[in-house]
Amino acid sequence: MTDKRKEGTKKTDDRSKAEDGANTLNAKPSSSVNHRRLQEDRASLFDLRTTSGQILFIVVTVAAVVLVQCLPNDSLKSLLNLQLPRQHCKPEVQLVEKKVVSHESRPKYWVFGRNPTGGHLLHVHNVLQRLGIDQTSNDTTDWDLLWAHDYPFRKLNLQRMQRHQLVNHFPGSGYITNKVDLSTTKLQYIPAAFKLPAELTQFREYAKTNPHKQFVQKHNQHRHIQIKRIDEIDFSNNDTFIQEFIDDPLLVDGYKFDIGVYTVITSIDPLRVYIYKGDILFRYCPVPYHPFNASDVDKYIVGDDYLPTWEVPSLKPYYTKYGFGMKDSFDAYVRSTGRDPTTIWEQVEDAIRLLILKKEPLFTGLLSRYAYKRNFFEMMRFDLVVDNKLKVHLMEANMSPNLSSAHFKPNRLLYEQVIYNLFQLVGVGASIQRDSFRKQPLDTEAMLTSLKNLATTANLCSELPCTESCAPVECQLCSTCLEEKDIDDLQRAYREHMNRGDMKRIFPVPKSDQHRVDYELLSAKNQFMSKWFEEKCKVDQSYC
Repeated sequence: MTDKRKEGTKKTDDRSKAEDGANTLNAKPSSSVNHRRLQEDRASLFDLRTTSGQILFIVVTVAAVVLVQCLPNDSLKSLLNLQLPRQHCKPEVQLVEKKVVSHESRPKYWVFGRNPTGGHLLHVHNVLQRLGIDQTSNDTTDWDLLWAHDYPFRKLNLQRMQRHQLVNHFPGSGYITNKVDLSTTKLQYIPAAFKLPAELTQFREYAKTNPHKQFVQKHNQHRHIQIKRIDEIDFSNNDTFIQEFIDDPLLVDGYKFDIGVYTVITSIDPLRVYIYKGDILFRYCPVPYHPFNASDVDKYIVGDDYLPTWEVPSLKPYYTKYGFGMKDSFDAYVRSTGRDPTTIWEQVEDAIRLLILKKEPLFTGLLSRYAYKRNFFEMMRFDLVVDNKLKVHLMEANMSPNLSSAHFKPNRLLYEQVIYNLFQLVGVGASIQRDSFRKQPLDTEAMLTSLKNLATTANLCSELPCTESCAPVECQLCSTCLEEKDIDDLQRAYREHMNRGDMKRIFPVPKSDQHRVDYELLSAKNQFMSKWFEEKCKVDQSYC
């Protein structure tokens, strides 16, 4: 049985080997068929009659289009020349530009006066245009600044102006600029003066006790000034007044002169006053003072055809060669004679400060008639003379001082710098873009001035009694005790300080001059503002 099984198994193995051999023989023809089919399939890829060929054609076409779009203008040509394109692949897109004309709104000003388009305001217009303030007509209420060359309050109704609108005069500015009112003000720097005919008796008594003094008769409104003997004076002329004549003036190369100081009042109650320290207007008489002749007014009265600094021999080199201004040229000359000009300028500041302080209550009474007392600022020019003892005498103030360089071209720079610094100080000029003087959004206002810029007396305000009460005077400046109107006043004072440029504050009084003003005689609001500057000075010398 075993042998039969072995034999059956052997037959089965032989049969399997025979079948495997047959399969091997049949495999060779099958392999050649598959190879031929593969070649046919590859050829069909490029045959547009086949589906695969059509698909390939579409893909290649799309790729070519994208490639051409990606290549810069001259890249195809550089590729044909076997040069690599220099630019990165970036689809070239043609943009159609549409020009849009911008009509950006800007702050507006208008001019009031007898000749609003006259050349005397050329420099005012120039500076305002450079600051981005557009001129508008006077037939609209949509304005930000009114520049009035003439006193505007008698002809214009300005009592209900909007809070943001500004006018370059205060109601009642004539209390200072009216010649007879100023000259008859009792002040140590003002030569004695008497109204006619009301003060005739006082004049005669003064002349009797001062027989050596000379007097001039002045017109209330303008010039017509001349030295006269007492028997020549017309005491019945209501349009004139009499004033003591300063007969021993300081001379430069033999010429008498006056000095014009540009002064700015930014606020009344509390009072803030600045003078322009960038330069001073010096005007010299065209004829030498000696030998003196009372009938020749060009020897002692400064007129329109005055002698400018650059034509005074001793001053000319400083001004024309070394580039100094009028004030610095004068100071250099005075020092060259062995004298100190500082005493002159200390008196100048004191005279202006005391006069405005004396007149402030008159302004305050008029401002109560207006909706907002912060709508106003004032720039005037104070004219003073200096005697041979370097004593200063305040002569007059001009409400709308001459700002035209038509007669003296070199004065253009002085006038435009004065105007520019004025506008920066009062907020007409601004470093931020705006379409009017209205208050900006809260975050913008905070960027310009925040409570931390106003805060003072940190130790005092964080202790008793200020932590529990605002009643004590020493706690009034604490931020927790400030009322809204106080914050508004301090914000304005802070911004003026930051934007003062070549303006110097003379009130509240700088630390070095505090002995010149009796603090106890100041109004409550002036004490408040003075105290704030004093406290700021303790941490920042620029406030001193």
